[in-house]
Amino acid sequence: MRVLLLSTTTGYQLRSFGDAAERLGVELLLATDRCKQLDDPWRDGAVPVRFYDDEGSLDAILAVAREKPIDGVIAVGDRPTTLAARAAEALGLPWNPVAAAEISRSKRAMRRAFTSARLEVPWFVDLPTGADPRVIGAAIPYPCVVKPLALSGSRGVIRADSSEQLVAAVKRIRALLARPDVRVQRTGLLDALIVEGYLDGPEYAVEGLLTDGTLRVLAVFDKPDPLIGPFFEETIYVTPPPISPALEAQIAAEVQRATAAIGLVHGPVHAECRVGPNGVAMLEVAARPIGGICSKVLRFERDGELASLEEVLLRHACGEDVLRYVRGAQASGVMMIPIPKRGIYKSGAGQAAAEALPHVEEVLITAKQDQLIEPLPEGDSYLGFIFARAADSATVVATLRAAHNELEFDILPELPVIR
Repeated sequence: MRVLLLSTTTGYQLRSFGDAAERLGVELLLATDRCKQLDDPWRDGAVPVRFYDDEGSLDAILAVAREKPIDGVIAVGDRPTTLAARAAEALGLPWNPVAAAEISRSKRAMRRAFTSARLEVPWFVDLPTGADPRVIGAAIPYPCVVKPLALSGSRGVIRADSSEQLVAAVKRIRALLARPDVRVQRTGLLDALIVEGYLDGPEYAVEGLLTDGTLRVLAVFDKPDPLIGPFFEETIYVTPPPISPALEAQIAAEVQRATAAIGLVHGPVHAECRVGPNGVAMLEVAARPIGGICSKVLRFERDGELASLEEVLLRHACGEDVLRYVRGAQASGVMMIPIPKRGIYKSGAGQAAAEALPHVEEVLITAKQDQLIEPLPEGDSYLGFIFARAADSATVVATLRAAHNELEFDILPELPVIR
């Protein structure tokens, strides 16, 4: 069996999928956004694609597929989802329709789809390119949240409690969108913003798998650190969440409705929602698995055998029935180690002490020496990740916090620019 895996070259999960494919005897055909002028620099036989050039990239994939028949498709990250849908359609493979993939990548289109399906969502208005935020700021209630359409992972998302804060947030986000590293993405949405109502209440994430339109929930994650702004940096994910079975079932039902509203029908989904006075409110549904290395938090069992999330997704992409895989009995969690300030990362300490704590599985520091790092809303990375597993979620959360307290990081100020 051969699975087409579309990803950016910086995707954390590529190695995890590679390991899972080797264990299963599945061949991976990678399609990544690398330089097509270089002769296979990573020696992985990947197809070089551009996620802003679907037509040219699809031609490249189909040319390879004629020599290497493809049995399934998976997209890792938000940007590859539309190209994955086009490839699956051209190859006659089960996946999501192109239109649904495009909606899942646009906060604006997703809000409209949710509203049409009568899902609970925050109010929202467009802020067109070049529009004066003071005009909208005078006509909306507060608090609100400003979001760029082109970015993900809470990057560029800012809460505003007044018209003055709204103007400042828009200015800050537009400066971020003008950066060369952002402009190079060429998404077609780089100057578009939406303003939406701030929803109070706890936030949850849902990891799921669609088969012929039917959602199977793999895990529901609690986010115990309040996400109240002004920025929305996610830190801890823990599963199972400390909520009632009735609420968990309600969350699952709303995610199922949300996937149907978008038109998603096959493959992994990662959803975000809040629970407020009016019940479950949908924030977004992405047509891809949980981001980056966080997938290590999930472990599945079948007939006494353990499997990673990547193994389950590969089996599903190959057409196997994965209903017998269930999440492990223990609670598990991950802390995405936040970046405290902008600067040059030099070193970290305390990793051994953190890993020696009971219930800690692993501490991974992913920041590189001499790398420029910055927190949200401009930043798009973390210092690393802490994984823990225990009998209950409360112990997992306490363990993650204790492990984080053992860590120290040396971050130096940037050198001034001499003009």
